[in-house]
Amino acid sequence: MFLEQFTKENGQQGWIEVICGSMFSGKTEELIRRLRRAAFAKQSILLFKPLIDDRYATEAVVSHQGQSWEARRVASAQEVFDGWKGEQIVAIDEAQFFDAQIVQVCNELSNKGVRVIVAGLDMDFKGIPFGPMPQLMAIAEYVSKVHAVCVHCGKLAQFSHRTVAQTEQVLVGAVEKYQPLCRSCYQKALS
Repeated sequence: MFLEQFTKENGQQGWIEVICGSMFSGKTEELIRRLRRAAFAKQSILLFKPLIDDRYATEAVVSHQGQSWEARRVASAQEVFDGWKGEQIVAIDEAQFFDAQIVQVCNELSNKGVRVIVAGLDMDFKGIPFGPMPQLMAIAEYVSKVHAVCVHCGKLAQFSHRTVAQTEQVLVGAVEKYQPLCRSCYQKALS
């Protein structure tokens, strides 16, 4: 499907970076931090977010702390690939919401010399690996797992505990629906 190849003048190969963790762990802030550094170096950047994520803004990725970066909303992984026009960096926020093809898209872009930066939840509210994130972590050259702080005990938190009764896997929200918990407090909350 993605057969066209582009050569880079400097011969540099692309790579994939994954930033993962629970809700409120700073994934989006870390993504934006990396983009700011690249922008300072005058690298061309394209940031995508899933159509489903309209929590803080429709045309920007916004962290829970208010950091933001202009983004394109797309409905599928194919739209990420189709939207790329040769930018040096392609970033994707909330990757867990994309279809499985996002793995192939990230591979194809990195094979074309693109630095691909992906951020997303590694587990859903049930503690189950979320969407394409396990596959993205497996193919990435670099994986950064960030942690929140448990709101009950203050330890490092890696679970996104849902505080509302809805049981569907995808439920977009923030502090009104989720809280970060450590393993011990998460287990207590489930019982």
